[in-house]
Amino acid sequence: MTLLRTQLGNTLRGHRLRQRRTLRDVSGAARVSLGYLSEVERGQKEASSELLASICDALDVELADLLAEVSLELRVADGGAVRPLAPAADVPAVEVQPAAEQPAAAQPVAEPALALVGAPARSALRRGEAVSLAA
Repeated sequence: MTLLRTQLGNTLRGHRLRQRRTLRDVSGAARVSLGYLSEVERGQKEASSELLASICDALDVELADLLAEVSLELRVADGGAVRPLAPAADVPAVEVQPAAEQPAAAQPVAEPALALVGAPARSALRRGEAVSLAA
């Protein structure tokens, strides 16, 4: 069984190397000691959520994307096949009625909403790149 910290470290190192960046560069940007970052990448240290967020910011990688990538790698490494998640036994099933069958009071009121369409990572927003918005 692959340890979470090992896969996290491998994945972080992969992102850093694909960007052709050094440990020193990323450790400075993340405000983490070079030695500690090295230990995290080698799977020797457990990284806190704050530390992971800081390293992800330094690498311009979304933390959620990193965790999804690590999760997929762990599933593949531990079984060779990606299995769907089993529903929790203590969570009751929810029936969804079509809108036409719902009582008038239960129908949601349409409200305007904004969504980022094809938006790059938040790092692009920090750099001032244009992002299109759709209503």
